Amino acid sequence: MSPMPLVNLAIATPEIYLLAAISLILLVDLFLPERSRQVTYIGALVALAVTAVIVARAPGGHEVGLYGMYVHDDLSRLLKLVACASVAATFLYGRDYLIARGLFHGEFFILALFAVLGIFVMSSAASLLTMYLGIEILALSQYTLVAFDRDSPVAAESAMKYFVLGAIASGMILYGISIIYGVTGTFSLGALASGVDAGMVHNVGLLFGVAFLLAGIAFKFGAAPFHMWVPDVYHGAPTAVTLFLGAAPKLAYFGLAFRVLAEGLGGMTEAWRGMVTVLALLSIALGSLVGLSQTNVKRLLAYSTIANVGFILLGFGAGTPAGYRAALFYTVTYVLMALGSFATIILLSRKGFESDRIDDFKGLARSSPWFAWMMLFLMMSTAGVPPFVGFFAKLYVLQAVIAGGAPWVAGIALLFSVVAAFYYLKIVKVMFFDEPATDAVVSGGPALRLLLSLNALATLVLGFTSTSLLAAIAQTIR
Repeated sequence: MSPMPLVNLAIATPEIYLLAAISLILLVDLFLPERSRQVTYIGALVALAVTAVIVARAPGGHEVGLYGMYVHDDLSRLLKLVACASVAATFLYGRDYLIARGLFHGEFFILALFAVLGIFVMSSAASLLTMYLGIEILALSQYTLVAFDRDSPVAAESAMKYFVLGAIASGMILYGISIIYGVTGTFSLGALASGVDAGMVHNVGLLFGVAFLLAGIAFKFGAAPFHMWVPDVYHGAPTAVTLFLGAAPKLAYFGLAFRVLAEGLGGMTEAWRGMVTVLALLSIALGSLVGLSQTNVKRLLAYSTIANVGFILLGFGAGTPAGYRAALFYTVTYVLMALGSFATIILLSRKGFESDRIDDFKGLARSSPWFAWMMLFLMMSTAGVPPFVGFFAKLYVLQAVIAGGAPWVAGIALLFSVVAAFYYLKIVKVMFFDEPATDAVVSGGPALRLLLSLNALATLVLGFTSTSLLAAIAQTIR
């Protein structure tokens, strides 16, 4: 076998640098005294910043390397940049929370960086094997992060459930990959697309493998009926970990779905779009209805995640480039909204008290009117109320579905979206119209408050510039 050309390694520079940085930070953290964990924290932020610069400065265009296992294109660049920004925001949001609970350990930052590496690998996967490698890097990091609080039996139980169910989902994906390889003789997504175009659209074995892949993708996204892990994991994990789980990994799973469905199996869209549409509608319906009965904000946001994942999958169900663009727009904006929503819980929490019940938000408009308005912005955007960016995210997905010839699907999604708006309005109602349940006020530091304010205000500003944002995102999917 001839030596691998240098250019093949050069296009993977962000992953190579990030892995080297993780190894260095891990080594340094081993010798740091407990009072010096700020070094690990700062090192993790620097690693993310430098990685983002490397990604941003990489040459444009489309290039496949590492013997066809890695692809560098505009989509992977966008997903990686947003992932770096969202994980950096997670570190900034979670710092005070972790310190107050004695959880400010290097493991949190190192595991999160390993998860970013998994996101990078999934975003640039040009092979089913590379895709599976990225899935496992991300998944193993997430399982460990959920159990990060070793003194919490709830976190340990949640991590165990997540691990067992996640192992089943990984098995489904691996089984689907093995079937597809047995039928097509290739792991390459490009070769798979060529095989599909050459007449394998109606191959029963290939359809069987695709069904298993879709089940695994639905689990990783948290889509119904594979959603059972989401509420327990979001509730049981420390809020700083829940903040991470609810944001950056969605970018990786979008990349997973797009690489497999749109690029690898784009020639058999009619065979899988019906399955994806069913998963999407089930997710929207279940997330909207079950969320109505929740009293815990983290569980409520978990069901909100399920419903919002349904809208992302609905874009794929349209089976058109416009649908994929709308799904990507929705994913990016949802990450922004999820970061702010979970960060508000952190802002109201304090040592010995998790502000994760709806009643804990009572009277917030009187004790801290500014952050009550910030939470209102986030809830209205997530609910899809104009002029916030969440409204346009839903609008673009529904337009793509209607243009794809399924107006009845758009109608059902719109109906349940109206139902889901009730539980977002319930939080707004207790903040502005109920008497305070406690005398607690916001407890975050100035950096957290500033970042949360910018986060929430961005949902409004981006709403007014949504057309430009969509046009920029559309450049990554042609």
